[in-house]
Amino acid sequence: MELSKYKIVIIGAGNVATQLGLALKKSKHSIVQVYSKRKSSASKLARSLNCDFTNSPEKIDTSADIYIIAVNDDSIIEVANLLRLKDKIVVHTSGSVEMNVLKPISKNIGVFYPLQTFSKNKIVDFNVIPVCLEANNSATFKVLQTLAKSISSNVQKINSEQRKNIHLAAVFACNFSNHLYTIASSILGSANISFDVLKPLIDETAKKIKNTDPVEAQTGPAVRSDVKTINNHLKMLSGNKEYRQLYKLISKSISDSNKSKNAVN
Repeated sequence: MELSKYKIVIIGAGNVATQLGLALKKSKHSIVQVYSKRKSSASKLARSLNCDFTNSPEKIDTSADIYIIAVNDDSIIEVANLLRLKDKIVVHTSGSVEMNVLKPISKNIGVFYPLQTFSKNKIVDFNVIPVCLEANNSATFKVLQTLAKSISSNVQKINSEQRKNIHLAAVFACNFSNHLYTIASSILGSANISFDVLKPLIDETAKKIKNTDPVEAQTGPAVRSDVKTINNHLKMLSGNKEYRQLYKLISKSISDSNKSKNAVN
């Protein structure tokens, strides 16, 4: 089967489904259908991909080569209970769900996990995104590897246990850090200051860890054991118990990590 001739059904119409669908279309694969429980969502993504759509499980096209389940983690098993595709290749895109939940669907299953944060309206460069693959047999893995290499130059064979650890680390590195940006924006907003003032700092922090171990790149009052500054910050946060507790916990974690590093050195 030629690379450009894979026929694909995308199950889901959210952030991952949208960006993955666009990347696969760009690489000349044939997206034949989008399925979503919400007809409006399925229709919108299908227009972008120039393909058919349905919100009825009974009408999912069964002639495709690969079925990509790109839904939230809690819905994967629900979808698995709806589909029966015999020997078709079926994958999900989750970082934390076992591959074997797909066993009821097909004899050929796997995981196609792009390690990136996605938004529907922000096009990403898939070529630099790590795609973590797992499959229940070598033939399926080979097809998934070919598919992944058509959109990314960073394709890795990762088992379920490794993938769970990657996903956990990603939550800390991406989701938690973005939430801290949200808190920072709230603090600045209360003082009538634009969040833009922090963007050069955020950019430099991200650039720094490309060539420096995160432990070595850590700065701030917790590393310096600047107790006076820490106490002043805690006083400023006295009106928000949640922010204050987060500040204390993260500062202690940074301090403990720094002490451990120094003890080793």
